[in-house]
Amino acid sequence: MLEGRTDLPVLAIGAAGVDMVGHLASPPQPGTSNPARIRLAYGGVARNVAENLARLGQPSNLISAVGKDFLGDRLCEELAATGVGVTHVLRVQDQPTGAYLAMIDPEGRLHLALDDMRILEALTPQVLEEQEDLFEGSSLVFLDGNLAPSVVRVAIRLAQRSKIPICADPTSRALALRLQPQLHNLYLITPNAAEAEILLGEAIPPEDPALAVMAARKLVARGARIALITLAEFGVAYASDVDHGHIPALRTQIIDPTGAGDALTAAVIFGLLNQLPLHESVRLGISSASLTLRSHSTVASDLSLEKLYDQLVL
Repeated sequence: MLEGRTDLPVLAIGAAGVDMVGHLASPPQPGTSNPARIRLAYGGVARNVAENLARLGQPSNLISAVGKDFLGDRLCEELAATGVGVTHVLRVQDQPTGAYLAMIDPEGRLHLALDDMRILEALTPQVLEEQEDLFEGSSLVFLDGNLAPSVVRVAIRLAQRSKIPICADPTSRALALRLQPQLHNLYLITPNAAEAEILLGEAIPPEDPALAVMAARKLVARGARIALITLAEFGVAYASDVDHGHIPALRTQIIDPTGAGDALTAAVIFGLLNQLPLHESVRLGISSASLTLRSHSTVASDLSLEKLYDQLVL
């Protein structure tokens, strides 16, 4: 459990942008147009975590970068309306707001995704150093893997100077190695099975929870205080220095998987900040992911603590 103060905001640092998600009506056919339902929403791992926390009643602030364009304006306006502090989101003149493009197959699984977060190059170590007061007034820092390694190092240094815990999500296989040197500095790390394979250098079949639990324990042995490995429909494996286990996923309809992992991470952080045991925090996370899977949005607009516990009872 954390010894953090729930009245202090969580500081989320990383990506914020626009999600364009296409739901294929039939198996994808290369080299031609594919019939699909296409939706637009605001996303980005750090942005999603900040909004999920705010909807659960946990104050949060976001440090990110968006363009000085219509999409950047609307992203900040809509996020502020949920209660997230956006004062420290950079507005960049010569770059468009970041974007994520995904294709979802007819079974609701991610087929292919493209990510353009070049705008985060504007988020430099100096920018974070100028926000040291924001770190000092936070309960916890969350980082996503889109951040440059130099920015991750400065964020960790500022968090440690303020004596607050650090949580991180590797975000993708391509970005996971950025966090590998920092495992010993992390209170919580939340990779999926593919990202954990990169961090550990070994195969982790998501359909084998026992192996995933062993992998989570290895991440703890390498320095993380708590490791969660998300296994999609096979649930979550978790480990700390005193506890480890596996919790199955809730059976649910999958409308859109986008954002489900971020919802899980946010709910686990919420649980730990509120002094819940690790296994119960993970159960809350699974409930939050399930609610998001049934949503047409990247973050479920009806998310609440009551909703999460209702699902667990069912």
